Amino acid sequence: MTTTLPRHTAPTPPSPATRAADRLLTRLMRLPGTRYGYRVERNFPTPARDGAVLVTDHYAPVTDRPRGTVLLRTPYGRGFPHDLEARVYADRGYHVVLQSCRGTFGSTGDFYPMANEAGDAQDAVAWLRTQPWFDGRLATSGGSYVGWTQWALLMDPPPELRTCLIAVGPHDMHDAVYGAGAFQVGDFLAWAEMLAHQERFTGLRAIARMLTLKRRLAPVFDALPLADAADEATEHRTPWFREWLTTADPGDPLWDRLKLDEALRRANVPVRLTAGWQDLFLDQNLRQYQALRERGVDVSLTVGPWTHNELGQKGMGRLLRGNLAWLGTHLADEAPAQPRSVPPVEVYVTGQGAWRHLDEWPPAAGETVRYLSPGGKLLADEPSGGGAPSTYVYDPAHPTPTLGGPVLTLDGGSKDNAKLESRTDVLTFTTDPLTAPLDIMGTPVVELAHSRSNPHADVFVRLCDVDLEGVSRNFAEGLLRLDPTSPLDQVLTVRVRLDACAHRVKAGHQIRLLIAGGSHPRFARNEGTGEPPGTGSELRPCTHTVHHDSGAVSRVILPTPSE
Repeated sequence: MTTTLPRHTAPTPPSPATRAADRLLTRLMRLPGTRYGYRVERNFPTPARDGAVLVTDHYAPVTDRPRGTVLLRTPYGRGFPHDLEARVYADRGYHVVLQSCRGTFGSTGDFYPMANEAGDAQDAVAWLRTQPWFDGRLATSGGSYVGWTQWALLMDPPPELRTCLIAVGPHDMHDAVYGAGAFQVGDFLAWAEMLAHQERFTGLRAIARMLTLKRRLAPVFDALPLADAADEATEHRTPWFREWLTTADPGDPLWDRLKLDEALRRANVPVRLTAGWQDLFLDQNLRQYQALRERGVDVSLTVGPWTHNELGQKGMGRLLRGNLAWLGTHLADEAPAQPRSVPPVEVYVTGQGAWRHLDEWPPAAGETVRYLSPGGKLLADEPSGGGAPSTYVYDPAHPTPTLGGPVLTLDGGSKDNAKLESRTDVLTFTTDPLTAPLDIMGTPVVELAHSRSNPHADVFVRLCDVDLEGVSRNFAEGLLRLDPTSPLDQVLTVRVRLDACAHRVKAGHQIRLLIAGGSHPRFARNEGTGEPPGTGSELRPCTHTVHHDSGAVSRVILPTPSE
């Protein structure tokens, strides 16, 4: 909890070094628009309704005809990368308000992730109404947690709000951490550890800690009980993490303030959504698009090839160019640079390496089905005879590791899966080389005829594209925690929804399905005991059996666009 407010400063122009960086950024990212210049007034003490003070920076364009105001609210400080976005907008004629969330970087009050953002966002708008330069035209912008703060404002959209620019932002934190039934400990413990220390370690020290994060947290992920080890790793600075980890029930009151589903039903302004195929919030971003589109809200969707962290690197130019065009139309009331006939959805087709414009997501699609068969094959024909099933043993004492995928850490994304596929606790099934390209556009599903030796078990599946050199790279995956009350003496159909994708498998390539009992530490390993999450102290293995014969069919269902 911060008690000493930073000193309010008078408006000042950017330094020569910052102006040079702005010019370089404009060239490198091919940013359009007239540049006006700007001044920055830092550390406004902005009041919240409960007496907390939210520290705010104001970027004012040097023009007598400003184009509206853009609000960004963040718990990560008012420096890079958020000041970069603020400078881009201010330099092109927009007032920008950059505010630190309560309990972070000078703002007073206690920081509990996500819980207070709806009220604090309304108070930020109330403060804006008192400012002489505010002309009643408001937009919000930002990604990740800053995206959450926008959904929080949309729980009760103020009349001044014209549009929102939301990138890779969630709206339901229970779904984010427990959507598969297993807690996403790898991502959210790493996030908690970062939040616990972000104001103590800055600059090069912060970069060093980020680069060593995986190594430092590895013993924590392997420790029992997990909740106690996490408390030690965060020096007991993030009690909310223990609450999240140990509260799996979505109906628990803990989650009431951490779900913003109502915002999807109340949003009444144009929304530009940006997501990534390897982003951990992809599923929520696609649901946001679909919910708004079904209500007739003006919504666009861009999905690129990036992970959560890569959006700020590989995707930043496309993000900012699109944001500036959107602001020009929906905040500054300018004629759009592109005709309205341009489809509202653009997706990057991995495997093909090209952007594609669509009228909707998902596109109308049929199904391509491949059946698991003896000998590790994926075949077009359903099995017609018997055959021994395939088995593997998941041992939580030596859990199947996470390799790439949609994670927060720096080693996410599409990777060579050779090390994973060579493990004895992983099954693989592979098609013959394709005779023609196959586009997979939508949400793949894997249905397994499955039995197990332990009622407490998870099933992890992953789809890979195997190239002409035999390198197998992942493009979609999913995990399901099985119902422990389902019978052990029966073969049951386990249905796993994978991440949505837009991927082309080229002619000559193969499709490979991986099956395992977990992905550690992305998902908290199933300890095999049924003890409450985060509190277990024992580990028990599980033997998984996948059946693939005429009496017990296992298959992969691929959404393929209709011609």
